[in-house]
Amino acid sequence: MQTRLSKSDVIDLTAWRHALHRAPEVSGEEAGTARAVVAELAKSRPDRLLTGLGGHGVAAIWDGPDPGPTVLIRCELDALPILETGTVAHRSQVPGKAHLCGHDGHMAILAGVARGLARQRPKRGRAVLLFQPAEEDGSGAAAVIADPRFAEIRPDLALSLHNYPGLALGQGVVRPGPANCASRGVKIRLTGRTAHAAQPETGLSPGPALARLIDRLPALGRGGPVTDPAFSLVTVTHARMGEPAFGIAPAEAELWATLRSQTDAGMAALIDAAEAEVAQAAGDLQASLSWHDIFTACTNAPEAVAVLRAALAAEAIPEGETEVPMRASEDFGRFGALAPAAMLLLGAGEDSPRLHNSDYDFPDSLIPVGAALFLRCLADQLG
Repeated sequence: MQTRLSKSDVIDLTAWRHALHRAPEVSGEEAGTARAVVAELAKSRPDRLLTGLGGHGVAAIWDGPDPGPTVLIRCELDALPILETGTVAHRSQVPGKAHLCGHDGHMAILAGVARGLARQRPKRGRAVLLFQPAEEDGSGAAAVIADPRFAEIRPDLALSLHNYPGLALGQGVVRPGPANCASRGVKIRLTGRTAHAAQPETGLSPGPALARLIDRLPALGRGGPVTDPAFSLVTVTHARMGEPAFGIAPAEAELWATLRSQTDAGMAALIDAAEAEVAQAAGDLQASLSWHDIFTACTNAPEAVAVLRAALAAEAIPEGETEVPMRASEDFGRFGALAPAAMLLLGAGEDSPRLHNSDYDFPDSLIPVGAALFLRCLADQLG
């Protein structure tokens, strides 16, 4: 199988990536992005194209003539609800939304893989390119897997990559074992009773409980290096209390926090500790918790890692060094519960703005590198 894109391919895919970047859509809203993906994939003549998968997901399937494994390669559709401050010519045209995690670049890489498959189809098995919705809020992979049509593309091997600022441009890192931490958001609501600000003792303020939780919840995290299986972290991300008025002692408050751990077992323990802390702090207040953006831990299977490392060597992509697992979470881990799976980190440059920074932009030079990597994986597995 030809594993390299032409110069014309790279020019086309770069322009397509820039078009995606100008028109970002956040989790659950990726209808326009999905249409753009379908139009691009149609040029590569897949045997089947599934749309509306788990929301706005798109899967393209190329069948080989002989029996063999199903190899799934996954990227993401969604952008972030962050205002872009960068000055690139292709910057976001949608206020308050932007591709600041590089999912536009990941899509361009898989569109390049599709072009390679159009020129040389698998000799056996099936190649599946999955453009997954709603990765950023943790709901997309679960929704895709729950879709009845997922049975048509259930993989024997699942692969993905994520660009990684801080790692030298074009270097790859993939290791067996923990790849991304588990995380989930918690919203805590505290409800008491209002009072006149001159007589606060006649009400029941959530203020003391809120102050305690702002202090105590982060203390539940054990910290330490992320390489330690006991690593955990709690980050307070939002707090609000009462109304903006001087004459009213407040009756309600809301606190948001993100819990993070290296393992799913560590997350279960962290949840128990957070719930106990909220109950103790609340006292006579009414307290409720709700959980959001739930990500399980992502673990790389050794056999999937071996596939990616062999492709790195064959394509002369240098292997780099960086700390793994990533503190950031990834719902790709859900595919690892179904088949051997692994995610590779592809360096976006040591001096690049970090993921989710308001001035981040995916390096276009990674498009041919990522496409060559995945085409080599498919050639090795499917002929």
